[in-house]
Amino acid sequence: MTTCIVLAAGYATRLYPLTYNFPKPLLEVKGKSILDRLLDDISSIDIVSRYVIISNHKFASHFTDWAKSSALPLTILDDGSVSNETRLGAVRDVQFAIDRLSLDEDLLVVAADNLLDFSLAGFVSYAKAKETTCIMRYFELDTERLRKAGVVEADDSDRITRMEEKPTQPFSNWCAPPFYFCAKKDLHFVEEAIAGGCGTDAPGSFIAWLSRRTAVHAMKMQGNRFDIGDLASYEQAQNEYDGISARLDRL
Repeated sequence: MTTCIVLAAGYATRLYPLTYNFPKPLLEVKGKSILDRLLDDISSIDIVSRYVIISNHKFASHFTDWAKSSALPLTILDDGSVSNETRLGAVRDVQFAIDRLSLDEDLLVVAADNLLDFSLAGFVSYAKAKETTCIMRYFELDTERLRKAGVVEADDSDRITRMEEKPTQPFSNWCAPPFYFCAKKDLHFVEEAIAGGCGTDAPGSFIAWLSRRTAVHAMKMQGNRFDIGDLASYEQAQNEYDGISARLDRL
């Protein structure tokens, strides 16, 4: 089976004042929280058996209260950080969950501040067929956006041949969103990467490190995403996001 880890330990300073005392993943987009919209989709994937929400200490109680109304098998983990300056970072948060829960299975790792207009079911099926750690990629023309994301190159089989997180000079137009399928056989590499000096703030730093040591594949993304990072992008999602079912109805 597969555990879904939701990275929700950020402080969302670019969304102040909305997130000064409230976690970004629980902000609503058209009447439903970002996190609920993500989990509505993921809960339809049969092999996902449990859900781990990693929060910082400041917002942990918000997620605990939110979880009381959910029927999903949820675990809320407080990583203990209390400020943006002292945050653990996404890679250390994944290792924190592995250690705390003794995880020893495939992981679907998702950022809690992104919405997709397609289901992740196809991505999970792709990863299971490849039997490797996998990411998604989409074609991005905006150089500034590429400089703020993971950039990848892949061969004809989708195997990553090069990846770099937030490159000053992007070498490709293929951009990696923060959705990852980490194969069970690669879990031990997370601790090794941290000990070896891998960047820990963005989860893509681990994927870049891992792809230099073993096969990692990058599936072409099947739709669009809304990256809710600041007030402008939040407003855009409020105006333009139709959800998954609406897009499927148009196909």
